[in-house]
Amino acid sequence: AIFAGLFSSPREPARELPFRDGNAGFSLILKRNCSISPAGLAGVFAALAFVVVAIGTGFAIAGAWLVLPFAGLEVALLGAAYVLYARRAADYERIVLDSGWLTVEVGEAQRIVRYEMEARRARVCVDEERVLLLGAREQLELGRHLDAESRARFAAELQKRLRI
Repeated sequence: AIFAGLFSSPREPARELPFRDGNAGFSLILKRNCSISPAGLAGVFAALAFVVVAIGTGFAIAGAWLVLPFAGLEVALLGAAYVLYARRAADYERIVLDSGWLTVEVGEAQRIVRYEMEARRARVCVDEERVLLLGAREQLELGRHLDAESRARFAAELQKRLRI
């Protein structure tokens, strides 16, 4: 089934948050809303770097050789911006309920951490800024990539599904 209307507002049509239902549970992946993939952005940065170096080389050939070091600095700063973006663009949270076990996999900056807990012991707590999943030994923050309204709806749906 699909949980419709999770991301809706009065002005835009409802977007859906797909809870993929299985025989005994569900799975859900929450990701950042990135307008361009890291590979696409690498192409844009490569094209920009080429143009900057070509213009700098043209000025150096014309006698303004001091332009070339600054063009190199600009390319280096573009590369640093790309690395900072690409490290966080693929962050995600995967939540899976299967056979009475809740598995949460958090991928941040190329580091993946996996948590498992008994679903019947898991509790969902909501405060103003966060959705906390409380287990016997863990406390996990979920829904970091959602806005406040969507986070509240996500928490309610997760709580409902943990009680089923």
